[in-house]
Amino acid sequence: MDPGTTRSRRTAATALALALPLAALAACGAGGGTDTSAEQGSGTGTITVWAHQGQANEAAALQTAVKTFNSSQQKVTAKLTLIPDTDYTKTITATDASKLPDVMEFDGPTMANFVYNKKLAAIDSYVSAKTLANATDAIKAEGEINGKQYGLGMYDSGLGIYGNKKLLDAAGVKYPTGLSDAWTAAEFTDAVKKLAAQDSDGKSLDLQESGGYANEWGTYGFAPIAWSAGGSLLKDDKAEGALDTPSVASALKTFQSWKTYTDPNTDGNAFANGRVALSWVGHWMYPAYSKALDKDLVVLPLPDFGNGPKTGQGSWEWGIGAHTKNGRAAGAFLDSLLDDTNVTAMTTANGAPPGTRSALAQSSLYRQGGPLQLFADQLAKPCGDSRIDKSCVAVTRRITPGYPTVTAEFSQALSDVYGGADPNSALAKAARAIDQDFSDNDGYKLQ
Repeated sequence: MDPGTTRSRRTAATALALALPLAALAACGAGGGTDTSAEQGSGTGTITVWAHQGQANEAAALQTAVKTFNSSQQKVTAKLTLIPDTDYTKTITATDASKLPDVMEFDGPTMANFVYNKKLAAIDSYVSAKTLANATDAIKAEGEINGKQYGLGMYDSGLGIYGNKKLLDAAGVKYPTGLSDAWTAAEFTDAVKKLAAQDSDGKSLDLQESGGYANEWGTYGFAPIAWSAGGSLLKDDKAEGALDTPSVASALKTFQSWKTYTDPNTDGNAFANGRVALSWVGHWMYPAYSKALDKDLVVLPLPDFGNGPKTGQGSWEWGIGAHTKNGRAAGAFLDSLLDDTNVTAMTTANGAPPGTRSALAQSSLYRQGGPLQLFADQLAKPCGDSRIDKSCVAVTRRITPGYPTVTAEFSQALSDVYGGADPNSALAKAARAIDQDFSDNDGYKLQ
């Protein structure tokens, strides 16, 4: 899912789909069960495949994967349709389940809603045991509901703080070397202040604020603050008592205090041009930042608000349409799509962390000793979407058909707090709205 819509986030990957119309999903509510009419089929013939049309090199990698699959065997022919990313989720949402393709891509947080509305089948019986075993734990966590796997992804995502080593050293700021010595929230705030004192305009931090926070970037980028403070967006399908806690309010008060030192970054170049020393963003900015700073670039974890450093994770996944008549052929295609050759080609194209264990271990960027090892280290400690404690780092956005409401209310609260609102009041308002929506929809129960 796209954490935002600014052009800076479009540069490195549609790894997090842009401008996703989650509000469209909120209008869906006719589901409730997970029974489907998917059939095994013959394992031969033509299957239909839908995918979002991301940046050109992503599309090319996918088209190559389909061509390679079709030419590698005689039993199955995959017919690919690319749909513009801004229309993609709306298209699936508006299409009757019986008219959806055999195989389709979907953004991770939309999965539960599609399962709820009987548009996705569990894939456990269709893909091979080898494919399932090679998926990273974080990828599997994002695609699982009630012990069944509904999606697997070619790539993942992650957040961190990029630092300008030259500016950090000049200001005498000591910075972390990895997850084990992440800044505390207080240490991070002190670093921001020290760096600002050395800066001509008093701005030392980029929080990717140019597109605002009342959107998916607000949730993806800054829900880790709530998680790291010991809170959650939901607990047992309730926001009250999970989101609106004193610890989360205090953490957002700290977030609010950073605004004084934050560059609005309207041109997307605050960090690359050296106007600020720190940038809170994801893996997708590495190519641009590495090119700009070279050996002065350091990659750091997000600050620890008491429950350990946390990051968001998750991106586009692949699944099987609930009404396919040829699940075996669909599974064969997914086995091919998710092999190391295709995963490596796709992640080379978009810079994202590979979604398979073997491709991740071989990645020049993410393997041990690679420049983005931190992101792999984070994903190696997945929390899932509910067990969020000090032992884990990468948190899946809440897997619920009610996610559109959760993200809309949390991101609006975050935006309000950044604009000066009282965190306690903003979070209480968000929690009430979320809980009312869940009550109105019988908890969005998936049976």
